[in-house]
Amino acid sequence: MKVNPLRKYLRDWALPHFFCPGCGCGQILNLFLRAADEINLDMDKLVAIGGVGCTARIPVYIKAEALHGVHGRTLAWATGIKLHNPDLNVVIFAGDGDIAAIGGNHLIHAARRNLDVNVIVNNNMNYAMTGGQVAPTTPLYLYTTTTPRGNMERTFDLCKLAETAGATFVSRWTTNHPRQIVKSIKEGMDHRGLTFIEIVSQCPTYFGRYALGSSRAEDTLKWIKERTVTKERAEGMSGEELEGKIVVGDFVRKDLPTLGDKYAELEKKAQGEE
Repeated sequence: MKVNPLRKYLRDWALPHFFCPGCGCGQILNLFLRAADEINLDMDKLVAIGGVGCTARIPVYIKAEALHGVHGRTLAWATGIKLHNPDLNVVIFAGDGDIAAIGGNHLIHAARRNLDVNVIVNNNMNYAMTGGQVAPTTPLYLYTTTTPRGNMERTFDLCKLAETAGATFVSRWTTNHPRQIVKSIKEGMDHRGLTFIEIVSQCPTYFGRYALGSSRAEDTLKWIKERTVTKERAEGMSGEELEGKIVVGDFVRKDLPTLGDKYAELEKKAQGEE
């Protein structure tokens, strides 16, 4: 029997995974492993971190060091791990609520410090694990389990937030863009500094069922595709035309000193080497 070549990166005892049929989390796991395989990532030097939520389960299945803890604190753990051992590749798998709501303050300061870690955000536009509640990324006017009359709060643009706070690598794609996602992950793993990759994905169980009236994954994917525009196209559109659109592309690429670089300088000074 032919075995998927990526299976070697998965923990057999953790399978089958718990993701709902059609969930974007399985795609993100697959695409990350494809990128890791293509760059021959040393899994012995990888630390995968998840907080709480569907996306936070992704590290459970990867055959590498993993940390699965409380909601919103992924970047706090990543800071300690990376400063203690700069040679490790630290990858955070976070949901939109995990990184932008309870963990929003950690994101701001990790970006400001240019912490050398990789943040992969699964933006499924709701709190999927706990019942489909409204999230900071839920589109305006759409229904969720906690907004039965429609969401009245403006949507957070996670990439603009990360860019404004100081992230040095920022991209956004959707699960309709597998090749672009793999490319961004590969480039992000090679980048020194805060890498922020947002992936807008489908949650058929809650977002699709309540917001779109369908629990079919393909219907949510189609809805996402219809609202997606490239960064280049968006530059020629008015604010009104961009209302409700998902702008995808590479937004930031900068080379700046990392938090680890600053700590290394401080250590040298403390030891009288400068």
